[in-house]
Amino acid sequence: MATIINTPAGNTDSGNGMGMVLGLILLIAFIFAFFAYGFPMMRNSLGAGVNTPQISVPEEIDVNINQTE
Repeated sequence: MATIINTPAGNTDSGNGMGMVLGLILLIAFIFAFFAYGFPMMRNSLGAGVNTPQISVPEEIDVNINQTE
């Protein structure tokens, strides 16, 4: 004789939410790893910081505020 297991149609959730918690932890770890390692590596590969302009600022700037009419 065959055994029939009757499962109600609306009760398909058998988990306790640990999958979502684990997913959020992995997502946060991925975002942290991207900003800690991936973003600086991409910025350096594009050449930012390699060809920075050299700016020389004089020690004293003479500004004449007297205007002639």
